[in-house]
Amino acid sequence: MPELPEVESVRRGLEDHITGAAVRGLTVLDRRILGTTSQRAIPPEAVPVLAAELDGAVLAAPMRRGKFLWVPFASSAASAGGSAGELRALSLHLGMSGQLRIHTPDDPLHRHTRAVLDLEPAPAEAVAAGPAAAGMPELGSGAETGHAARSAPAESPAAGFQLRFLDQRIFGHLGADALVPDGPDLVPASIAHIARDPLDPHWDAEAAARRMQRSRSAVKSVLMNQTVVSGVGNIYADEALHRAGVHPLAVPARMRISRLRRVLEEARVVMGEALEAGGTSFDALYVHVNGESGYFSRALRVYGRTGEECLQCAGASISRIVVGGRSTHFCRTCQSPQR
Repeated sequence: MPELPEVESVRRGLEDHITGAAVRGLTVLDRRILGTTSQRAIPPEAVPVLAAELDGAVLAAPMRRGKFLWVPFASSAASAGGSAGELRALSLHLGMSGQLRIHTPDDPLHRHTRAVLDLEPAPAEAVAAGPAAAGMPELGSGAETGHAARSAPAESPAAGFQLRFLDQRIFGHLGADALVPDGPDLVPASIAHIARDPLDPHWDAEAAARRMQRSRSAVKSVLMNQTVVSGVGNIYADEALHRAGVHPLAVPARMRISRLRRVLEEARVVMGEALEAGGTSFDALYVHVNGESGYFSRALRVYGRTGEECLQCAGASISRIVVGGRSTHFCRTCQSPQR
């Protein structure tokens, strides 16, 4: 599943292409993409309802919290999705195998394409002048991603283009959601319970460590709990725990707060490094909006390296166990069991 670095890489790619673009049509090829893992049966009328809400909408800069993406509506020709004055957004989640790809209309459709947004680029002069000139409000801090605002517009196609949602396993989601306040930010109502992530400038690492310390579950499971700290999945949990020298089965309630701070700091560092490398791609299921892969897999120390020599101690081999139903990789020498 794409984790924070992969989703942030996608967000940055989307920002360069769709900010200020206007929606000119929605085609849903498989309406299951409008559901969630707990809501798989989608009525046929859901498609025209969403299409009506999106039609004419001008898209602001994409935003992210943890693994969740959304694109606020700067303006819309329709208000079918909410009450007057309600701020809304296009909500996106990649699930296990989702991809958001930029295409020209004449590009052939991939067989796993589930939905297509037809977009009209923002006028070049409006993009160059910034969000205010394009009619785009300042929504929240704009830096939930830890990524600075755009300094220059990306090269946009002169004619219309498409944003395509590909999803092999159809665990992803496309929809529209109301934006609600969360501190200085606005987030989709459906993810208001999701904690801030380590690359969020408003993230409180100390508060997250204290929340972790109240748990008696395995520390790896707690680190992947998106209501405690978001964005961390299987890959970066393993990598952070190895760097911190903490066994994945250690119980946070029995750990010193300094150790938990170290785990969270290592999670922040390793995800920052992965983001610089474009994320971790093992196969064609995760790619950027232009189809390119990330290459942080070359720098992984434990994840996916079962039986190989530990790169840190050079004496033990990487072991694999199952924690909370997830494959877990660690070094028995560097990460000794909790007493």
